[in-house]
Amino acid sequence: MDKRDYYDVLGVERAADEQAIKTAYRRLAHKLHPDKNPGDKHAEEQFKEASEAYSVLSDPDKRARYDRFGHTNGGMPGAEGFPFGGGASINDIFGDIFGEMFGGGAGGRRQRQRTRGSDLRYHLEIGFEEAAFGTVARITIPRPKACETCHGSGAKPGTGPKTCPTCGGAGEIRLTQGFFSIARTCHHCQGSGRVIVDKCPACAGQGALREEATVEVKVPPGVDTGTRLKLSGEGEPAPVAGGSPGDLYVVLQVRDHPIFSREDTEVLCEMPISFTQAALGATIDVPTLDGPAKLKVPAGTQSGKVFRLKGKGIPALSGGGRGDEHVRLLVETPTHLTKEQRELLERFAAISGEDTHPQARSFWQKVGDLLRER
Repeated sequence: MDKRDYYDVLGVERAADEQAIKTAYRRLAHKLHPDKNPGDKHAEEQFKEASEAYSVLSDPDKRARYDRFGHTNGGMPGAEGFPFGGGASINDIFGDIFGEMFGGGAGGRRQRQRTRGSDLRYHLEIGFEEAAFGTVARITIPRPKACETCHGSGAKPGTGPKTCPTCGGAGEIRLTQGFFSIARTCHHCQGSGRVIVDKCPACAGQGALREEATVEVKVPPGVDTGTRLKLSGEGEPAPVAGGSPGDLYVVLQVRDHPIFSREDTEVLCEMPISFTQAALGATIDVPTLDGPAKLKVPAGTQSGKVFRLKGKGIPALSGGGRGDEHVRLLVETPTHLTKEQRELLERFAAISGEDTHPQARSFWQKVGDLLRER
């Protein structure tokens, strides 16, 4: 049977760049891989075909020869011009791609990754002002601690881990499946290459004991809900001696404030004022994160009017100053009037003209215009 065009196999244009070719192959390999299609010969053949196409098109020299001569390779030696050796290791040929899809590249790289301790996650709730200006919090987290009896090895004192008899210390088992030999993590030693025969009596071979650790968290100014702080080395200890500990990630939750809300670095505040303050004008005290501030309210201020207090907002997390505070004034309608107050308001209403209610006058003018258009 004639070979299919390599570009058609991967489903890319002939002008496709290296990244497009790699992405197309990853998609096909993920779909057709023998591990996902056990016993499916058709999928296995398609997988081989896609792998062969990628091996040529991902190599600039091979691709240039293929673009010029096709599968004949210009008469160069080889079964089809581009020999693709049987029994090739999937880790050697496609390590970068399958490392991303199946959790690691070559066995040595996976083994090194497993010498690192696991990361921990902690949710910390802080106040609105603490988020704005920063704080230092002390948190207590349960985490493993290296066993002092065996110094984290998990082996009984006087003994040590032995070479894994299943993988011979390689940390992986290589299985031949169809066209490829595929490396899998050794189930006996979990990829470490060593096993504990005589377990430490203090930690039962785990190499660690549970403890509660107190950690100091420095919260910088300007954080918000969802901000994640990384504390390097404060996670779980390494599962094997000599490895590095994991990290601790602190995820912040900022409590709601009874007066303020925020949008990024801007602080929002709604403040009631009296009918007379709005009508006659006044100088009022407005709450801010720094304490009360004076705000001059012009005579005739309408409900909903927003004033800005520059530099009274939240500090930017990345630096560069503070945002502003926006104060929205809400004019309160007087209630529970005394007889005298009611009489005065009735007198005010009687002598008021349109000039004292410009918004109402404008509204009714628009209503009149609409009626006349009908």
